[in-house]
Amino acid sequence: MSESTRLSVFKTYKLFVGGKFPRSESGRVYEVTAATSAAGAAGKGKWLANAPLSSRKDARDAVVAARKAFGGWSGATAYNRGQILYRVAEMLEGRRGQFVREVADAEGLSKSKAGAVVDAAIDRWVWYAGWTDKIGQVVGGANPVAGPFFNLSTPEPTGVVAVLAPQESSFLGLVSVIAPAIATGNTVVVVASERAPLPALSLGEVLATSDLPGGVVNVLSGRTAEIAAPLAAHQDVNAIDLTGAEAQLAKELQVAAADNLKRVLRPRTEDWTADPGTDRMTALLETKTVWHPTGSLGASGSAY
Repeated sequence: MSESTRLSVFKTYKLFVGGKFPRSESGRVYEVTAATSAAGAAGKGKWLANAPLSSRKDARDAVVAARKAFGGWSGATAYNRGQILYRVAEMLEGRRGQFVREVADAEGLSKSKAGAVVDAAIDRWVWYAGWTDKIGQVVGGANPVAGPFFNLSTPEPTGVVAVLAPQESSFLGLVSVIAPAIATGNTVVVVASERAPLPALSLGEVLATSDLPGGVVNVLSGRTAEIAAPLAAHQDVNAIDLTGAEAQLAKELQVAAADNLKRVLRPRTEDWTADPGTDRMTALLETKTVWHPTGSLGASGSAY
């Protein structure tokens, strides 16, 4: 068959929930189109794919999957979580060309600029992979107390985190909100950028084959406001990151989140290319403090 008569095989994008790739239970899809390219508006509006239009039930199913995965993921050693995150970076490197194309279309960038964005996202995965077994030493420790006691503070993951991914930064921003949440042992339900969901849905394909247990990361696409509302009100969601919510929606979601005292990360101006620091990791950690007697003190003042 000649090249001119060959039929193109278009990619079907699906949700990523519980380690599987379901279509939305509603059966709905919506058109995803290209952004304005760096060379001008010629490519704007070009049809790229039909993405699943997630429903409220899809959101609830994703929370169930995230809760089911939480025990095993939070109970894994920090070193093991770091190995798995590094494996994600390895696989992103292997599919770099695909993500460069998707980011270029999603954000209207040239191939060279999109390549720089993808490289930064891969580097960020590696950076957070290195933090998994170190963050506990930074934010935990032994506290000085009066009396014959050890007083030890250790960080623990918050639980299931709903994440509204950045709307404009479809890949680097996405990685910057997912990686710190799971590096510390949380499980997440991610609402992808409404306008540019394809890099997020492709990330699900990478996560599915990277040793990450099913349900640790769940990716939904569709209308941000429609999916975020049931997540903010869900009694089994422990925290919500409102990065991708516009101002009015963020206020409404904060009110809903207060019903079960969720931790709330409010939207703020972000430079995704800057050093991320540890803020997003520590924001999703709880501190457990344990007291333990040292034993009776001898004449020297020590029981050892």
